[in-house]
Amino acid sequence: MTTPFDEQVPPPRKPGLFARLRSSFLTGLVVVAPIGLTIWLIWTVVGWIDGFVLPLVPAQWQPEQYIGINLRGVGVIFFLIFTIIVGWMAKGLLGRSLISWAEHLVNRTPVVRSIYNGVKQIAETVFAQTETSFDTACLIEYPRKGIWAIGFISTTAKGEVAAKADSGPMTSVFVPTTPNPTSGFLLFFPTADIIELDMTVEDAAKLVISAGLVYPNGDDKAPEITPEKVKELAS
Repeated sequence: MTTPFDEQVPPPRKPGLFARLRSSFLTGLVVVAPIGLTIWLIWTVVGWIDGFVLPLVPAQWQPEQYIGINLRGVGVIFFLIFTIIVGWMAKGLLGRSLISWAEHLVNRTPVVRSIYNGVKQIAETVFAQTETSFDTACLIEYPRKGIWAIGFISTTAKGEVAAKADSGPMTSVFVPTTPNPTSGFLLFFPTADIIELDMTVEDAAKLVISAGLVYPNGDDKAPEITPEKVKELAS
């Protein structure tokens, strides 16, 4: 029994010089771009913190007065030391009393109260992790049945939302947008309609950012059909 694969297949044509240079450039870009962007982002954030903190530090405490140059990152060190001291003081009885008095004063100011309470809630959720947030990726049917989207499970719906939604147990899900996963939609789904995924939140975020080009199980490819495989199946 003969198959079309038994015929002589001409050897593949070797890529030209321009194609090889282009391939090397794209490979190098994939390596260099993440490193360069990460360094640039860290450098920019450190400079922004320095520009905000150093003007508040007395001149005699700044290294520039002794070494003659402005070292980037000194403001970050001062900020970390100051934050640690404030956190240590806040754990004591005197610190808790001062914070309670200050919050009581802030809560009596209409505009400042709204800003402070909102920022405090975000800080407690993100930094203190008072509640489990975004620890599970999931699949939900959105924006209609038959169309699936990746989301991040936030918390169980509570309060008025859970009481007035006549759908049984509800779960809040954050559905990110592509390619910027920091923006998105807060949606409430019946818990039974949510399909939890085995992939981590980081892998799901990569899938969203890459617009579906980077899969966490991308190495799990379909078996390649070769002439030898066809002969084996035919026999």
